[in-house]
Amino acid sequence: MQMKNGQGKMDVLEGLNLLITISGKKNKVRVYYLAWLRNKILHNDPEVEKKQGWTTVGEMEGCVHYKVVKYERIKFLVIALKNAVEVYAWASPFPMRWISYSFADLPHRPVLVDLTVEEGQRLKVIYGSSLSFCFHLKQIQSHVTPHAIVFLPSSDGVYVNTYGRIIKDVVLQWGEMPTSVAHICSNQIMGWGEKAIEIRSVETGHLDGVFMHKRAQRLKFLCERNDKVFFASVRSGGSSQVYFMTLNRNCIMNW
Repeated sequence: MQMKNGQGKMDVLEGLNLLITISGKKNKVRVYYLAWLRNKILHNDPEVEKKQGWTTVGEMEGCVHYKVVKYERIKFLVIALKNAVEVYAWASPFPMRWISYSFADLPHRPVLVDLTVEEGQRLKVIYGSSLSFCFHLKQIQSHVTPHAIVFLPSSDGVYVNTYGRIIKDVVLQWGEMPTSVAHICSNQIMGWGEKAIEIRSVETGHLDGVFMHKRAQRLKFLCERNDKVFFASVRSGGSSQVYFMTLNRNCIMNW
């Protein structure tokens, strides 16, 4: 599984024995079977060895970003392409047959994408371009430079809510502009810069912790699983190195 050009991203659906990632030379969204990946390491199941270990979602190439959203028994997979957003739906426990919806010819090229279910029935697609955020595919807050789409639980909304209104006046004054941002446990925001990793409070933006790199490098968040945060180095023209940090109860890290 090769991740290139900074597009690496993965999500583990452990209960379904699946791993979803953007990978390969053409940046396709692929679904890998965890049992197959495990056997690639242990080589202890000849039957699994014979099976196809992964499948591609659709025929899309050049995927920029994706997000898996679970609502009751339905899994939504929303994917950002160079000039479109694709939404796939799959109701478990039925076989993996994705039902797709496409939003093409967008006014701005998407770089981030997400989806939320409001009031238990209304789906709202959110994407960020190099110029602004678009909510339900309608552009708002044109003066905002999108950096990350993060839904914050129990926060009475986010910095900009899903109707495009700024409702929390908190500024994250990063020591350096991070290349990747994620919401982690204990209601904190984690940012990966070339010189350091910063942890900041969602409520105040204050710095809660910082970890300096031994050498400058670009890092990208992959996923958070159990008590660990996984991220990868971003190297043009080569394979990425995957790292992880261990969280304790207070979200203090060991790397």
